[in-house]
Amino acid sequence: MNALVKDPMAWIDVGAVTDIPVRGARRVPTPAGDIAIFRTGDGEVFALRDACPHKGGPLSQGIVHGRAVACPLHNWSIDLATGEPLGADRGKGCAPVIPLRVEDGRLLLGRTG
Repeated sequence: MNALVKDPMAWIDVGAVTDIPVRGARRVPTPAGDIAIFRTGDGEVFALRDACPHKGGPLSQGIVHGRAVACPLHNWSIDLATGEPLGADRGKGCAPVIPLRVEDGRLLLGRTG
């Protein structure tokens, strides 16, 4: 007997990949708080909670370099794939990673429920 398996993730279309500038970011307001979506120089996209783990700075206003973003308040570098601070600040908190996928050039943010 085959059972239907429901996808536990609800995906929300938040725009086109091209809405995010190369080596840039955009803030997406949600009921659960702001999300920052980043696009690297080679076109990868990532989503993090838009708050640095150090002092809550808006990561969406930071400078994207490689696969990291520099917090605009105190220049902490945050890994876009893990949300972890890099270098000497490693292990001092984390910006939660938000599920994100690209489908037909559209950005889909994930949320459980």
